Amino acid sequence: MSTSHSNIIFMATLVVLATSISAKEYIVGDESGWTLDFDYQAWATDKVFIVGDTLVFNYASSTHNVMKVNGTGFQQCISSTSNGTLTSGRDVISLQTPGRKWYICGVGKHCELRKMKLVITVLPQTMAPAPSPVATSTSPKLIVPTVYGFIVALFGSVLLLLV
Repeated sequence: MSTSHSNIIFMATLVVLATSISAKEYIVGDESGWTLDFDYQAWATDKVFIVGDTLVFNYASSTHNVMKVNGTGFQQCISSTSNGTLTSGRDVISLQTPGRKWYICGVGKHCELRKMKLVITVLPQTMAPAPSPVATSTSPKLIVPTVYGFIVALFGSVLLLLV
C-alpha cells in the first residue's frame, strides 16, 4: 500500500515538474518596461505564450496602470474597472487560460495616443510548439525558466522514493 501511494505521489510530482519547467516569465517591454511610445506588438511578435507563463508589467505606479480589457476595449482604448485595475508598479499576471488577452494603460490617453497596449495569444500547453534555440540576450532576466521548481520537485521525488 505504501509503495502504491508513493508511486501516485511520484507521478503527480512529475506532472507538476513538467509544468513548472515549461513556464516562462516575460517582462513586458523588456528593459523599457510598461511605458509610453513603445511598440508592444513588435515586442510580442517573436514570443510564444503558453498557459502557465506569466507576464510582468514594470512601471512607475504613480504614472501608469494595467487594465485587462476585451477586444473592443483594446481597439477603442476603453478601460473598464470590471476586470480590475492593477497599480502596483510590478504587476504579475499568470496566463491561466488559452486565447487572446488584451491589456491597456487606463491613465489619460496613454493607450490611444502613446501606444500603451498589448495583445497576445496564449496557447494551451498541449499545443505549444517545440522549443526553439534560445537566442542570446543582453539581459538574462528577460525569460526566467523556473529551474528552482524543477530542483525542489526532483528533490521531493527522490525523498518520496526513499520513504
